[in-house]
Amino acid sequence: MATKEAIKENSATVNGKDMPISTKHAIEICNFIRGKNLLKCKEYLERVLEKKKAIPFKRYNRDMGHRPGSVGPGRYPNKASRLILDLLESLEVNAQNKGLDTATLYLKTVVPNKGSNVWHYGRQRRRRMKLTHIFMLAEEKVEKKEEKKEKPEAKKAQKPAENKPVKEKIAEKKTEHKKEEKPAETKTEEVKK
Repeated sequence: MATKEAIKENSATVNGKDMPISTKHAIEICNFIRGKNLLKCKEYLERVLEKKKAIPFKRYNRDMGHRPGSVGPGRYPNKASRLILDLLESLEVNAQNKGLDTATLYLKTVVPNKGSNVWHYGRQRRRRMKLTHIFMLAEEKVEKKEEKKEKPEAKKAQKPAENKPVKEKIAEKKTEHKKEEKPAETKTEEVKK
């Protein structure tokens, strides 16, 4: 989990506790959306609810059939997708309240954990409820090109300070050449007159 010190000004968080979804489904969905753009993740999960796209199952995929496209083994976890989609919408609202640009948000940290073991209510055989905790942290994506442009400028600013004597020598030589050329020009002008 991210500590309070690790949460920056350009990030937003959401924490879902004891969500009634399968931990295995939550792990597969969270592994799939980690590191991706927030808006694209929301669109993809909406397509999963419509059963147009499948969540690829990489870990818990024993005896699982392949799905159309290049997904491989996968499923359409309806309930888990719906609740994680609600968490993503809550995360987007939290980011808007902090004044962040939601178009550049990406999911930096997505941590699913198994929840507490609670018995079902009522007179029935002993069954444990499926409960899962999910923590999400989204950050604004910073352009790497801007950082690269700033670094060469900083290097250029350092180089002239190191090479000052050489540049002064070059400047002196140029002024000497100009002084030599000026008297020659004046002589030719006097001859023309």
